[in-house]
Amino acid sequence: MLKKMRNLVGWLGVLMITVAGCWQSQAWAAETKIGVLDMQKVLATSSAGQKAQELIEQRMESLQTDFRKQEGDLLNLQSEIERRSSAWSDTVRQEKAMEFQQKRRDLLEKQEEAKMELQKLQEKHVNPILQKLEGVVEKVAKEKGYALILPRNIVLHASPEVDISDLVVTELNKVLK
Repeated sequence: MLKKMRNLVGWLGVLMITVAGCWQSQAWAAETKIGVLDMQKVLATSSAGQKAQELIEQRMESLQTDFRKQEGDLLNLQSEIERRSSAWSDTVRQEKAMEFQQKRRDLLEKQEEAKMELQKLQEKHVNPILQKLEGVVEKVAKEKGYALILPRNIVLHASPEVDISDLVVTELNKVLK
């Protein structure tokens, strides 16, 4: 009987410690300030992000204009081959087919180079913004008492009150002036 009483007291002690721990962690969670940051929104609405995006879009439009011309030339050659191939000799047909294949390879190669160029351009203009953004987020977190700031893309649900994107954009614009 004494042994059962000790076990009961032991289990009650464990239960009380568990309840106290849960209560304390709930109190900590209630006091912990958490923010959510929409990185895409920050990049799209900050002054520096808009300038970077504008530069990238201008270069992309220039490249696309060039590609449209090359694609048009390629389609014209293909059309010519389809219309006239029956009148050509085998040698001419093979030359035109090789010319078409070479132009197609050249276009694909230029498109791949353009993709890499745009990626480098983005890194050149966006990475400095992201580096400054880290400092701004840290500053906002300290000043406003945030214990945790999460990127919006990994959060399933967040009320609008915890979104600090606009505040971060304002601070980022001040830093990058």
